[in-house]
Amino acid sequence: MQLFLFLALAIVAIAAAIGVLVSKNAVYSALALLVNFAVLAVMYIMLHAQFVAVVQVIVYAGAIVVLFLFVIMLIGTETSLLAARGRSRQITTIIALVAGVAFLISAAYVAVAGTVSADQGRVPGDGAVQAIGEALFTQYLLPFELASVLLLVAMIGAVVLARKQKSDEV
Repeated sequence: MQLFLFLALAIVAIAAAIGVLVSKNAVYSALALLVNFAVLAVMYIMLHAQFVAVVQVIVYAGAIVVLFLFVIMLIGTETSLLAARGRSRQITTIIALVAGVAFLISAAYVAVAGTVSADQGRVPGDGAVQAIGEALFTQYLLPFELASVLLLVAMIGAVVLARKQKSDEV
């Protein structure tokens, strides 16, 4: 029964991810992203990681999708960077195809080599908040800090791009 539920959820998650990518309307993309986040939260519950599931719903499905919707409503979809045409669109498509092929090759390698063990997906201490905190700030401190720096750089880049667009319009 668990395998059937996992496969059904996986199909829904993949369909929602494809919906994010192929939707012409940005609001529909954000809603498909919300479905994807909700399905991932259910998968976390299946892994007995209730804390991670709740964080997935509160932070990602709640805050991030609402933030995306506010940004979409604020700047409008007609002025988005995705509407760029010409050479920059071709370069973006080529980069996306190369990244997709690289991902598929690495996924195939992991599937064939069998380098993923069953313990790699386990949450420390059966999902207890204290165990997650200890693992996050001891064993995984460097990746945690690198993720925070990456998010800071993305936020600064978004502000710079938004200011540049506003100065071009005036």
